[in-house]
Amino acid sequence: MNTIKALAPAKINLWLEVIGKRPDGYHELSSLMLPISVFDHLEVTLGGAAVSLECCHPDLPQDDRNLVWRAADRFRQETGCPQGMHIKLVKNIPVGAGLGGGSSDAGVLLARLNQHMGKPLDHAGLVNLARSLGADVAFFVESRPALARGIGEKLEWVAGLPAYPLLLIKPPVMVSTRSVYQKLTLTRREAAITIRALKAQPWDFQQVLENDLESVTVIEFPVITQIKQWLRDNGALGALMSGSGPTVFGIFSDVTQARKVGSRARRAWPRCWVRSAQVLGEPDVQSSRE
Repeated sequence: MNTIKALAPAKINLWLEVIGKRPDGYHELSSLMLPISVFDHLEVTLGGAAVSLECCHPDLPQDDRNLVWRAADRFRQETGCPQGMHIKLVKNIPVGAGLGGGSSDAGVLLARLNQHMGKPLDHAGLVNLARSLGADVAFFVESRPALARGIGEKLEWVAGLPAYPLLLIKPPVMVSTRSVYQKLTLTRREAAITIRALKAQPWDFQQVLENDLESVTVIEFPVITQIKQWLRDNGALGALMSGSGPTVFGIFSDVTQARKVGSRARRAWPRCWVRSAQVLGEPDVQSSRE
């Protein structure tokens, strides 16, 4: 088989605490990252002597400026594999949304290439390669719930969480993650939210839905606060901005309610991207077979 197909999931941050700033300029985090059922589609055709990329999204480069292109090229370098490949990328995860789309494309591609070629990289080598491309890329090598620490690269896998029904609303703007971190005023010295607290009361979100980046992003985009309130007014058990934003997710008690509110949201927020989804728990959910 010379073609690999895969689904690359988006993610949300159920919480995101910024603990401090390191000497190298990066920030220390504590964040619960959850993969969700919104997917980019990857189709990789092996052959030739080089890496090429085809993507229908007008804002994404199709060369070495694209993270998934760099992931493929680095995999070839690390494994000494002369195999070229053509990558077709269909974007369903919005760009610059705080949902991890680019990192997911890269992480899933690395995992599937390594599997397809007989695992030339052991697990540690694969994860190290992913981390070298970006802090979130390692999370998507397995794409399952994890508590991320450090700059996001230290992962503690978390099992047994509910498949929370979600409604995602993204206003028609893009956010620069780097700019948000540069403007952040640090107020914490240690993480306050724990996995133990969430597992003890998995449907009580009052103490866990926190995002330290939100205070920065809402200054430029106050619509985020309006969307959060709208979701709560329409039955969400809790609502929060994901990552550096601007996407806001609401958590609902059941899938049917999330979808009904989604129909309402498309009328209330006609210029926004709106999607219902669920949290994923299985590590192999992103794979599809020929």
